[in-house]
Formats: sequence, C-alpha cells, structure tokens
Amino acid sequence: MEDQNNKLQKERKLMEERIADFSANLAEEEEKSKNLTKLKNKHESMISELEVRLKKEEKGRQESPISKPNSPRRRRSYRNALARLEDETAQKNNALKKIRELEGHISDLQEDLDSERAARNKAEKIKRDLGEELEALKSELEDTLDTTATQQELRAKREQEVTLLKRAIEEENRTHEAQVQEMRQKHTQVVEELTDQFEQAKRVKSNLEKAKQALEKETSELTMEVRSLCQAKQDGENKRKKLENQVVDLQTRFSDSEKQKAELGDRCAKTTAELESVTSLLNEAESKNIKLSKDVTSVSSQLQDTQELLAEEKRDRSFSCQQSYGKHVSTLNIQLSDAKKKLDEMCGNIEFLEEGKKRLQRDLEAANTQFEEKASAYDKMEKTKNRLQQELEDTLMDLDNQRQIVSNLEKKQKKFDQMLAEEKSISSKFAEERDRAEAEAREKETKALSLGRALEEAQDSREELERVNKALRMEMEDLIQGHVGKSVHELEKSKRGLDAQVEEMKTQLEELEDELQAAEDAKLRLEVNMQALKAQFERDLQGRDEMGEEKKRQLIKQVRELETELEDERKQRTSAAAAKKKLETDMKDLEAQIETSNKGRDEAIKQLRKLQAQMKDYQRELEDARAAREEVLITAKESEKKAKGLEAELFQMQEDLAAAERARKQAEAERDELSDELASNSSGKSALADEKRRLEAKISQLEEELEEEQGNMELLNDRLRKSTQQVDQLNIELQTERSTSQKNESARQLMERQNKELKAKLQEMENQVKSKFKSSITALEAKVVQLEEQLEQESRDKQANAKSIRQKDKKMKDLIMQVEDERKQAEQYKDQADKANVRMKQLKRQLEESEEESQRATASRRKLQRELDEATEANDSMSREVTTLKNKLRGNPEPKERGIEPSYGSAPRRIGGGRRVIDDASEEETDSQSDFNGKSTE
Repeated sequence: MEDQNNKLQKERKLMEERIADFSANLAEEEEKSKNLTKLKNKHESMISELEVRLKKEEKGRQESPISKPNSPRRRRSYRNALARLEDETAQKNNALKKIRELEGHISDLQEDLDSERAARNKAEKIKRDLGEELEALKSELEDTLDTTATQQELRAKREQEVTLLKRAIEEENRTHEAQVQEMRQKHTQVVEELTDQFEQAKRVKSNLEKAKQALEKETSELTMEVRSLCQAKQDGENKRKKLENQVVDLQTRFSDSEKQKAELGDRCAKTTAELESVTSLLNEAESKNIKLSKDVTSVSSQLQDTQELLAEEKRDRSFSCQQSYGKHVSTLNIQLSDAKKKLDEMCGNIEFLEEGKKRLQRDLEAANTQFEEKASAYDKMEKTKNRLQQELEDTLMDLDNQRQIVSNLEKKQKKFDQMLAEEKSISSKFAEERDRAEAEAREKETKALSLGRALEEAQDSREELERVNKALRMEMEDLIQGHVGKSVHELEKSKRGLDAQVEEMKTQLEELEDELQAAEDAKLRLEVNMQALKAQFERDLQGRDEMGEEKKRQLIKQVRELETELEDERKQRTSAAAAKKKLETDMKDLEAQIETSNKGRDEAIKQLRKLQAQMKDYQRELEDARAAREEVLITAKESEKKAKGLEAELFQMQEDLAAAERARKQAEAERDELSDELASNSSGKSALADEKRRLEAKISQLEEELEEEQGNMELLNDRLRKSTQQVDQLNIELQTERSTSQKNESARQLMERQNKELKAKLQEMENQVKSKFKSSITALEAKVVQLEEQLEQESRDKQANAKSIRQKDKKMKDLIMQVEDERKQAEQYKDQADKANVRMKQLKRQLEESEEESQRATASRRKLQRELDEATEANDSMSREVTTLKNKLRGNPEPKERGIEPSYGSAPRRIGGGRRVIDDASEEETDSQSDFNGKSTE
C-alpha cells in the first residue's frame, strides 16, 4: 500500500505539471488565435480592396478598348497585388499548420489523461481487493477462535480414551510410515516434473513477451506512417484547392480556422472539466487517507487502554490466586506432616509412579496434538486440491479465449489482404485512366502547337503584306503629290500590278478568315475538352480522396483493434503469471506440510514405543505397591475432603485461565487487525510509521508480560497438579486397598477387552485413512497427468502462436512495403497532378491568347472594312483626277470609262496601309500580353 500511495502521489504531481503545461499551452493558443483573427481581418480587407480593383479594371477594359497603352501599369499593380495575395496565403498556411500541430498535441495529451485514468482505476481495484482479503482473513480468525474452545473440550474427552488407543496407534503408525515414504517419493517426482514444466513455460512466456514487444513497436511505426500519410494527403488537398481558386480558398480556410478555434475551445473546456474531476478525486483520496490515519490513532489508543486493563486484571487475579494457594498449601502441609512420617518408606515408589503418570499424560497430549495437526494437514491438502482444480479450469478458459483471439486475428488478416487486393486493383485502374488522360493531353498539346505554328505563319505573311502596303502607300503619295508628267503606259502597268495585288490580298483575306474560323472552332473544341477534362479530373480527385479517407478510417480501426487485443493479451499474461505464482506457493506449502506431518508421525511412533515399555514397568511397580497401600487408608480418608476442595478451586482457576486466554486471543486478533490496517493505511506517511513502531514495541512488551504471567500460571498449575496427583494417588490407594485382588483382576480383564476394542477401532481408522490416501493419491496423479497434457497442449499452442506471429510479422512487413509503394504512387500522383495543373494553366493561357487574338482580328476586320470604305472613296477621287489628267493630255472623253477601272486597282494600296496600322496595334497588344503572362507565370 505504501508503494501504491507513493505512485499515486507521483501521478498527482505529474498531473499537476501537465495541468500547468495545459494552461500555458491554452494561453499561447489564445494569443495565437487573437493574432490569427487580426490577420484574418487584414486579409479580408485586402481581399475586398483587390476585388474592388479587379472590378474597376474589368469595367475599364470593357468601356475603353482604345486606352490600351495605359494597361501595363494596371497589370503591374495587379501583379503586385497577386504577389501580396500569395505571400498572405503562405502566411495563412503556416498558421493553419501550427494549429494542426497544436491539435495533435492536444489529442496526445488527452490520450495521456485517459491512460492515467485507467491506471487510477486499476489502483482503486487493487485497494478493493486488498480490503476484501482483509475481511476474509478476519472471518477466518473468528472461525479459528470459535474452534479453539470446542477443541479444548474435545481434548478433555480424548484424554480419557487415549490410554485405550495407544496400542492401536502403534500398528497404525507402522503402516503409515511405509505409505508416507511412498508418498514422499511420488511427490518429489511430481514436484520435479512440475518445476521443469514451469521453467519451460517461463521461457515460452519470455519469448512471447519479446514477440509482443516487437509487434507493439511495429504497430506504433504503422500508426506514425498512417499519420504521415494523412498529413501528406491533407497537404496535397490544400495545394490543389489553392491552385483552383485562391480567393475562395482564403475565405473557406478562414471559416475552417474559426470552426477549429471553436472546437479547440470546446476541447479545452472538456480537458479543464476532466482535470477538475481528477483533482476532486485526488482530494477525496487525501481526505480518506486522513480519516484512516485518525481511525488508526484512535484504535491504537483503544489498544493501549485494553492492554493496560488486561495487565491490571491479570495482576489482581495472580495476586489473589497466590494468596489463596499459599493458605491452602500451608494448611495442607500442616495436615500432611503427620501422614508423611508414616509414608516416608513408600515415598520413593510413589514418586516413581507420579513421574510415570506425568510422562504418560504428556505423551498422550503430544499424540493428541499430532493427530489434530494431521487432520488439519489433510483438510489443507483437500483445500489446495480444490484450488488447483479451480486454477486448472481458469487456465483452460484462458486457453480457449486465446484461441478465439488468434482465430479472430486470422480473420482480420484475411479481410485486410482482401482490402489490399481491392486497393491494388483500384490503383491500377487509376493508373490506366491517368495514362489515357496524359495521352489526350499530349494530343491536345500537339494540336495547340500546330495551331500556334499556323498563327506564326499567318503573322509572317501579314508582315510581308504590311511591307507591300507601305511601298504602295509611298507610290500613292508620290502620285497624289502630282507627278502628272508620267506616261499613261506606266499608269496602266501600275494599274495591272495593283489589280493583281488586290486579287492576292482578297485571296489572303479569305484564307485568313478561314484560318480564323478554324482557330475559333479549335478554340471552342479545346474549351469543351478542357471543361470535360476538368470535370473528370475533379471527379477522379474526389473519388481518390474518398477512397483514401475510407482506407485511412479502416487502417485506424484496425490499429485500434490491434491495440485492444494487445492490451487483452497483456492482462491475460499477467493473470497467468499470478496464477503460476500462486501454484508455486501452494506447492511449496504442500511440501512443507508433508515434511512436517512425516516428522510428527515418526516422533509419535517413537513416543508410543517408549510409552508401551513404561506401561509394563508401571504395572509391575503397582503390583509391588499394593501390599504397602493398606496402611495409608486412614490418612487417605482425611485427605479426600481436602482434595475435593482443592479440585473445586482448580476448576475455578482453569475456567479463569480459559477466560484469560480467550481475552488474550481476542486482544491479539484485534492487534493483528490494527497492524494490518496500519500497514494498509500507513504507506507514504512517516508519522504513522513511527506510531506503528511505538505500538509494536508496546505490544511486544505486553506480550512479554503475558508470557511471564503465563509462566507464573504454569508454575501454579504444576503445583496444583502435583497436589491433585497426590490426592488422586491417595484416592486410588484407598480404592485399591478396599477392593480385593478379584476386583483388580476384573479390572484387568476389562482393560484387555477395551484394548481389543480400541485395536479394532484403530484398524478401521487405518483402513479408512488408507482408502482416503489412495483415492487422493489417484486423484492427484490423474490431475498431474492432466496438467502435463495441458502443459503440452499449451506448449504446442504457444509454438503455433509463435509461428502465426512470425507469419503476421512477415505480412506486416509486406504491408509496410505496400504502404511505402502506395506512398510513392501518391507522390507520383501528386507530381502528375501538379504537371497537369501546369499544363492546364498553359492551355488556359493559350486559350486566352487565342481569344484575344480573335478579338483583335475582329477589330482589325472592322478597321479594315472602314479603311476599305475610305480607300474606295479616295480611289474614286483619285480616279476622277486621273481621268481629268488623261482628258487634259489626250483630249479624249473615253478615259471616264477607264477611270472607273483604276478604282479597283488603287483601292488595295489604302487597304494595305490600313491593315498595317491595325497589325502594328495588334503587335503591341500581343507584346504587352506576352509580358504579362511571362511575369504571372514567374
């Protein structure tokens, strides 16, 4: 109990330290939560500002497409804002990671609290068991006290019958010696075999414990790996969410952080409540200990009072008895002085007879005590036999339970193997789908590259056309400035060249329009395909996430089940070890009892032989003393009266002695109970230990005083016995002298008959004892055989368990390898997902660029149409001027019809110039867009 109290105090100190750590951690977490709320508010304000800016920029772009030269500044500001957002998201992710780590720490602390509660419950159970054992011991002591009084009465009756049973006991002892020797040999053999078997069982147990420890280590490693996988999976999910939509992720994460904060607050409240309950329980235990200490002090004071009262009563009684005995002895000496003168000659013979009687009485008492010890030893043997039977039944039940556990574990292993096979098939399916998606993505990349090349070729052709347009512009400007002196032939040649160029431009425009339509169609197809791929990718990710969560839950369940099974096995092993220790102690007790019984039997046989020889001598001396007893008849009559008075006083003294012995036994029982209570309640308290030592010293002093008083009482009893023996001798002498020799002969005949009857009874008792011994020996041998068989079965079962454990170790190693492979596959999946996301971003950018180019192309078309209209008008005016010039030169009216034709030839020059302007603007926009995309990708 002292060790348990020390352990409880140590656990209390640890709990207080942990409470302080909890409070410190809670304060830190509250500060962190406050900082997080501040950061959240800042981020929300920044996000709102950025959203407002984005909306403004979008409106500005939609309303003023002409104000594109100012767009780079806005793009730079937008890029800066995005960089800030990324930094803030990184900070927020770090904060979330810290929160998760704190949650893990809190979960570990909760597990520690649960384990400490379990230890506390175990300690309370141990206390209850000890209290029950104390009550059982008290009841046994009370039973023994009740039986002592009855035994004393039986002894008084048996003393009268022992003289008749001596001869029968001699024969019985001889037979018992042979049986006991045989029993010793058998028991020694059985004990040796059992010790060998116990040693083997210990070795097997040590091997099993080592294997169990290895399994526990592997399970702990698996749990750590599962946690690391879960963390990696969560990180992948967070990254994917960040890549999809950063602003939405920030809002959701802030909401999650608030929820987590609320959960942390709830958990902290729960932990504080649990800690308060634990502290209340500890305070209750302390109060109980204080009460027990007070009870111990009160009981010790009561003990001292009772001991003092007993000492005073014993002193008073001894003093009064001594006075009364002194008076009686003085009167008897005066009265017997006259008789001693006459009996001096016969004193020698009488003294010899008295000594022989004393020896006979002592021998009879010793034989009775040995007989009772043997009976008690037989009872103990039967009790131990019943205990062994119960323990065997318990061990058989434990073996059945262990077999059931092994079968359940094998079933769970089979289920786990099936789950692994299903997971492998699912992973193979996902790999095939991934390969398909990669092939489709590659095809789409090749298509995008081909389209990009086509666009580059169109841009090259566009540049060439722009150059031609510039040359035509220069020629048109020269013509407009009025080089009227040119010849008509040159104008016709230029007209024809311009017509050819116009046709070429028309064909090129038609080709560009076709290419633009094809690009738009391809863009639409790519958008549709991208949306489908996105939906499939999201579905696949959701399915994988769900499968991963289900696997995680199953693995956690399996780990918990394995932990519970390991705890059950530990409990069973501890119970088996305790039962084994009990069996060993019982075997040792039985061996000691057998040895003591054998020694007592040998001594009893020797004493019986001595008694038989002494009886023969006494009979001879009695025959010689009969002639001398006739002279003592007169003095004997006077001494009879005095002897009767002395006998009455003796009976009173014996009753007083019995009452004193009972009181002493009760006091000793109370002392033992108090010592047990002191031992159970004085653990960890030095003051109580000192008081206990003082009480023990006082008790030892009182015991010494009791022993001294008992010695005095024994001396007085010896004196009384001597006086009673003298009186009895006188009475016997009177009776023998009155009776004739015929009566003596009849008495001898009666004694012979009684001896014969006692011999018959002794033979019957010997036969009964032999039969009981044989039946018990056969039963024990059968039980020993059963135990050997059970031990063999247990050894076999343990070997089978060891094999199964090895197989499980191999399977666990395979599972670990599979988990590592799955981890590698998960990492590959993550890398592939990252690559796919990068490709998706590139495709999105390409699509956006193609959309912008299509918009620019449409804008350039519109501008070209306007410029064509303007060019047609300019050509009309120029054709009119040319016709006027021709009319001036030739004077013919026909050129009016011809002047209409150059309008078709001069128009392409203006068209080319307008297209060059539009293309220059589109080039500037593409350059700025490429700059923006490059920086964003960086």
